[in-house]
Amino acid sequence: MNSIELIPAIDLIDGKCVRLTKGDYAQKKVYNEDPVAVARHFEALGFTRLHVVDLDGAKSKHIVNDGVLRAITDATNLTVDFGGGIKTEEDIEKAFAAGASMVTVGSIAVTEPNLFLRWLDHYGAHRMILGADVRNGKISINGWKEDSSEDLLPFLKKYVDHGVRNVLCTEISKDGTLQGPATLLYKEIMDAYPQLHLIASGGVSSNADIEALQREGIPAVVFGKAFYEGKIDVARLPLHRPTGHGLAKRIIPCLDVKNGETVKGTNFVNLRSAGDPVELGKAYSDAGADELVFLDITASFEGRKTFTDMVTRVAREINIPFTVGGGINSLEDVDRLLNAGADKISVNSAAIRRPELITEITRHYGSQVCVCAIDARQDPDGWHCYVKGGRERVELGLFDWAREVADRGAGEILFTSMDHDGVQQGFANEALARLADEVDIPIIASGGAGKPEHFRDAFVKGKADAALAASVFHFGEIKIPDLKAYLREEGINVRM
Repeated sequence: MNSIELIPAIDLIDGKCVRLTKGDYAQKKVYNEDPVAVARHFEALGFTRLHVVDLDGAKSKHIVNDGVLRAITDATNLTVDFGGGIKTEEDIEKAFAAGASMVTVGSIAVTEPNLFLRWLDHYGAHRMILGADVRNGKISINGWKEDSSEDLLPFLKKYVDHGVRNVLCTEISKDGTLQGPATLLYKEIMDAYPQLHLIASGGVSSNADIEALQREGIPAVVFGKAFYEGKIDVARLPLHRPTGHGLAKRIIPCLDVKNGETVKGTNFVNLRSAGDPVELGKAYSDAGADELVFLDITASFEGRKTFTDMVTRVAREINIPFTVGGGINSLEDVDRLLNAGADKISVNSAAIRRPELITEITRHYGSQVCVCAIDARQDPDGWHCYVKGGRERVELGLFDWAREVADRGAGEILFTSMDHDGVQQGFANEALARLADEVDIPIIASGGAGKPEHFRDAFVKGKADAALAASVFHFGEIKIPDLKAYLREEGINVRM
């Protein structure tokens, strides 16, 4: 069974966390007066994404609660999508400036389609969510106060044809009723447009509702009222069953891509073929991987075209986040890959050559997009960074560079110990633990996975937030479901 992305919601009126019923402002219930505390609670439970709706903004036709949005993004590491009252480019810029990773646009896509298409081209499909609020089969606009003449599927088609890949569909008659979601409607959308990352919204009342959506292959679901009223058991949510403490640890297969195929070596050399990256990516997604990393290890001009085409094909096949890297030197490179469908990008040598690149990426796209990869080796004079695929040492210490990376706003560090890479003798746990102690962003362990115990040690001894591996997954030495079952038995919090 495919995974389903679980997205809790915070709806805002007067800076408070509320819920409406069928979009009726007269049927407002305040659940918490401190939405920041609510967001922190979601993060502590292990959620990684949050849906925030500015109901004051939807009513006023311009953003109102951007201050609350900023407070939430400052206080958490959640990926936040934001909607409500976005009518102008100024509103979009205000939302992004307040820390939103994506914005949801509904009414403008109905009333001013050319304007929405310009925004789609300007900001990229990865940052735009098409809001499709449905009542009696018609798209509703302006805070659900008016019904348009647009039928749902033709409305979606014209934007899917222009590259839209994120759609938030709310069946208004279900919203806030706790009577179950419009599962058949969402299935109809997915049957027509299987490439969409569809977010189902409205009516969720229980874990069983979420499981039913998952069985039908719906990629994501938003829920609010059912959570606030205690009708959802978080510990039993599909793909999120915490058995340890803290946020769930992530398992990340890595695919090194050369000339359109996956390869793997030892200590960065002696490459051998490991299969088609798109097929492998889909297999890992279906097997329960939390994320994927694809690295273009040639990054020549022609190689870049091949790799970008591959990214587009991967995005159509999987529904988990994936990071891409290799040859990224500018914001134009980042745009190219994000528009192709990547969720995050990884920079390495280019960031060492020009550290300002990290700052530029994080300011333009947000910290959550930027993963800084660091390849390092423990030389006689200490841990030093290497560039150009590990071929050239630079006079830059691992820990000094990691601190600068974090200070410049990178969202995560992917640390590969070159001495451990491909030899399957375990991760560099002492260095990992020191990194975890010295920087306050997540650390992904890479290099050395050979057996399940190595992953456990990376999380326990190395204090890593995620563990990345290649050979043991590519060649079937470790199966992801078996690995996660083992980690759960060892008391490690992983998503199943």
